[in-house]
Amino acid sequence: MPELPEVETVRDGLARWVAGRTVADVEVRHPRAVRRHVAGADDLAARLVGARIETVSRRGKYLWLPLADERGPRGEALIAHLGMSGQLLVQPPDAPEERHLHVRVRFTDGGRELRFVDQRTFGGVLLDRVVPAADRPGEHLPEQIAHIARDPLDPVFDDALFTARLRRRESALKRSLLDQTLVSGIGNIYADESLWRARLHGERRSAALTRPVVAELLGHVRDVLGDALRAGGTSFDALYVNVNGQSGYFDRSLAVYGREGRPCPRCATPIRRTVFTNRSSFWCPRCQRSPRRARGA
Repeated sequence: MPELPEVETVRDGLARWVAGRTVADVEVRHPRAVRRHVAGADDLAARLVGARIETVSRRGKYLWLPLADERGPRGEALIAHLGMSGQLLVQPPDAPEERHLHVRVRFTDGGRELRFVDQRTFGGVLLDRVVPAADRPGEHLPEQIAHIARDPLDPVFDDALFTARLRRRESALKRSLLDQTLVSGIGNIYADESLWRARLHGERRSAALTRPVVAELLGHVRDVLGDALRAGGTSFDALYVNVNGQSGYFDRSLAVYGREGRPCPRCATPIRRTVFTNRSSFWCPRCQRSPRRARGA
C-alpha cells in the first residue's frame, strides 16, 4: 500500500497539473471506485462538473482536493485514497485507455485529463464536506479524514504531544507507529526501516520508551520518509507510479524490508522476517534485540 512518500509524490504532481483547473466532465466506469460516495456515481459526477480544484492537499495517506466555483469555496473536497494499487494519472486526452481505468475527469481547458486507475479496486474517490481542523484554528479538512493524525513531516507536527501519547500506550511499538490516529503516513515498509535505523525491535512496549529514545526514533522516521520522498517513493512492481507513470526507486536503499536472509548492512547478521498482523516484519536480530531476549540476557 502506498505510504507517505508515495502519496506525497502523487500530491506534488497533481498540484502542478490540476490545481486551478475547472472540471468539464466526469466519467465513472467502475462502481467500486466510488463506493464510499454513498449518493452514487451520478451524484458525484454532477457535483464535480463546474467545480474548480483550488489545490491538492494530503493528510497521511489520503489526498484531498478542495473545490470552489465562481462564488468562492464550496465547503467540500474530492478525497482520493490509493488503496493497494490505485493510481492517479495525468494523461493527454488521446492517450490509450489503461486496462483498469475506473474514473476519468476532463477539464474545460481541453488539456491533460485526470484518470483514476486501480487494478485491485481497494482505492476510491468520494466527495465530502470540509470541517475545521480540531488541532489547528483556521485550517480545514474533509470530515471523513478529520480523525487522522498529522505526519512527522508536517511543519506543525507536535513532537511533545506525540511522545506523551506514545508513552501512554502498552501496545507494541510497531503497532503504535502504524496507528494512523497517533501518527499518520507510516506504513509497514517505513516502520521497519525506521526501527532498524533506531536499533529498536518492533515488539518493544511503547510505554517503556524514554523521551530521548522517542526523540531519536522520530528523527530516524523523518530521515527515512525524507529519503524515500526524494527517491520518489518505493516501487516493487508497476502498481505504484507517480502521475506521469514513473516508478520510485527507494527500494534500492532499503536496509531490512524484503531482505530476509540477506546480511544486515550494519552488522552482516542475516535479516529475519516475522508475521505481524497478517503482514511481514523485517528486522536484524543483532541490531534490534527483541524484548524477550533482553529480559533473558
